[in-house]
Amino acid sequence: MKSRDKRTGQKAPSRGGNAQDRHGAAGKPKPPAAASRQRMSEKAGEVKPTSQPAAQTRPLMARSGDLPKENVPIILESQNAGDFHLVDSGKGLKLEKYGPYFVVRPEAQALWQPSLSADNWNRADAVFTGNTDEDGMGRWKFPREALGETWPLSLLDIDFQGRFTAFRHMGFFPEQIVHWTWVRDQVEEAKAKGRTLKVLNLFGYTGVASLVAAAAGAEVTHVDASKKAIGWARENQALSRLDKAPIRWICEDAMKFILREERRGSTYDIILTDPPKFGRGPNGEVWELFEHLPVMLDVCRELLSKNSVGLVLTAYSIRASFYSIHELMRETMRGAGGTVESGELVIRETGIDGASRGRALSTSLFSRWVSQ
Repeated sequence: MKSRDKRTGQKAPSRGGNAQDRHGAAGKPKPPAAASRQRMSEKAGEVKPTSQPAAQTRPLMARSGDLPKENVPIILESQNAGDFHLVDSGKGLKLEKYGPYFVVRPEAQALWQPSLSADNWNRADAVFTGNTDEDGMGRWKFPREALGETWPLSLLDIDFQGRFTAFRHMGFFPEQIVHWTWVRDQVEEAKAKGRTLKVLNLFGYTGVASLVAAAAGAEVTHVDASKKAIGWARENQALSRLDKAPIRWICEDAMKFILREERRGSTYDIILTDPPKFGRGPNGEVWELFEHLPVMLDVCRELLSKNSVGLVLTAYSIRASFYSIHELMRETMRGAGGTVESGELVIRETGIDGASRGRALSTSLFSRWVSQ
């Protein structure tokens, strides 16, 4: 049920199921999690409601059998891909390249000193400033010339719009490139064997993951609670010339959707879920990660086909170790075989030229069950 950010006002709407705030409700202290990023709720700056309807839920299934094998810790690293790369970081900031633009954004985890000179940082075309609180809105400053809200980008052969949002996000989350590449490879491998995979993308935000999967040959169901996010995703679909691709765009609370799919007996071969810490569905349904994630994963397991490929979870800005979601995923998949691999997503600095190898910047936690 959240919506991403993902993944909001000017927010990047939620990613898959409801408007969300990756970093928690406004006014709460930020957790020192390994992941430092936020997705905002659709009404930016709103305080977490206290009287809204809770997310739909159900009792957990009783699981039996052996736990899946485990592979920990895993560090999945995204470097430059297409029109994006992380140039440098330090002093609580990061310098990135998005197509033709150099962009400076806050990054609390960049505790070190920048590697590049101030002259390189001063080349920035856009700087996020104003309110730099991870839960708050801010504004963009354009030192060279005024820039439009959107501009064309391309990643993994998918064309889409970059966006200067009021929550510092750029219309996609580059650390997810490693997951998108994995999905593409699985879909293409199955296609070569004559099988079309069905992919469910929860909290799908602006649709880049859905478009990567569809371009590779998958049938995709994309869920996000934000109408704005769904609209942006459809625009990206047109830009990528994938208008005829088999993608269902669903604007709905993620929990409500998957519970209905469970009752219908629907199944998918790959499920991506990228929930916020706190989120709100289109009808005000409240999502709390620590409260609702166990049930969400439990339902997702029921939606996996008999010959499923994998279930991917990404978690941002939570006061927890990756082991918390790792053990939850193993318990959820008890008796299903396969392997659970968990750890962190990081982005590697690659310098001005995009070819150097610099420091790794941690962004989020992940856990992924794979059948093989």
